Order: sequence, then structure tokens, then C-alpha cells
Amino acid sequence: VYNAAPSWGVTVGDALAVPDPVLTQHQHQHQGQASTGSDWFIPTFSFLGIRVSSPLSLVVNGKRPPGSALAPPRLALSNPSAPP
Repeated sequence: VYNAAPSWGVTVGDALAVPDPVLTQHQHQHQGQASTGSDWFIPTFSFLGIRVSSPLSLVVNGKRPPGSALAPPRLALSNPSAPP
């Protein structure tokens, strides 16, 4: 779950409700080739992804996650023109 705190998560057997999900079909084709014995092919991976705006919008086992389930924001700055 993106933007979830490392200390929070869902486990196998949890009931998960996803309000207002955005369902996306992902298809990726590998750059190289793979072999299945004597035949060569370009592998394609396809899967469905579900996106929600925040882990706090989920309902896990009938309850909303606590505020601590949301990962804190981080800010990283760099100055590429500064001398080393």
C-alpha cells in the first residue's frame, strides 16, 4: 500500500474495502528475449492495479486505519551547482 507507514499494513485474512478505487490495466513488454527450450519470445507481463488516494480511505476489518498508518512526508533537497 503506497504512502502507508512502515509500521502499518494488512495481512492475509483481513477484510479490505476499497472505496472509490481506480482500476488500471498494466502491460509491460520485456526489452530482451526469453527462451522456452528451442523457441524465443518477448515476454509480456500483464496485471491489474488498484489505486486509492490514501491508505486512510481504506476500511480494514470494518474499521478505518489510524492516522499513524499514513507515512509522514519527506523532503529531500540538493544543489547540483554547489561545489563538492
